[in-house]
Amino acid sequence: SHRVRIVLAEKGVTVDIEDIDSDNVTEEILEANPYGTLPTLVDRDLALYESKVVMEYLDERFPHPPLLPVYPVARAQSRLWIHRIEKDWCTLVDGIIANPDGKKTDALRKEFKESLISISDIFVEMPYFMSEEFTLVDCCLAPMLWRLPQLGIEIPNTRQTKPLMDYMERIFERPAFQESLTDLEREIRA
Repeated sequence: SHRVRIVLAEKGVTVDIEDIDSDNVTEEILEANPYGTLPTLVDRDLALYESKVVMEYLDERFPHPPLLPVYPVARAQSRLWIHRIEKDWCTLVDGIIANPDGKKTDALRKEFKESLISISDIFVEMPYFMSEEFTLVDCCLAPMLWRLPQLGIEIPNTRQTKPLMDYMERIFERPAFQESLTDLEREIRA
């Protein structure tokens, strides 16, 4: 849900956000979303319930500022980056959250940390993830980076990781990112 809240804040869209326990979804959500998953966006007669679909819908519905590139090849590349983030990193994060003290969790943490460190150099060339502009890809990556302390992952502050650390600082300082945080999320880095 955090990634969708970032998009909403970037677009300046005023919405009513309801905090719903994912283990206790309401009848209203189940009527709008056959899977009972979160986030679920209801916009008049339209109900969307997959975060990538919701983010792209918001980007098209509220075109300024654009969060996907204009050109089809670049848009497709952004969609592939989002897919890879979900397959490669979200899976690791989900495994850590599901079993924070499990035997395999330290290996998941190590893999995620090393993977993040290995991409640090891409932020030398461009200020955002493979882009000169803030995009939906950054909206997907930012919530995971914000939660690193909660996941028990500390990125060492070294010359190698400085571009990644600078990227994180750029993202976290964005007014839309700050606006997207809930009180509980703020406590992660308090």
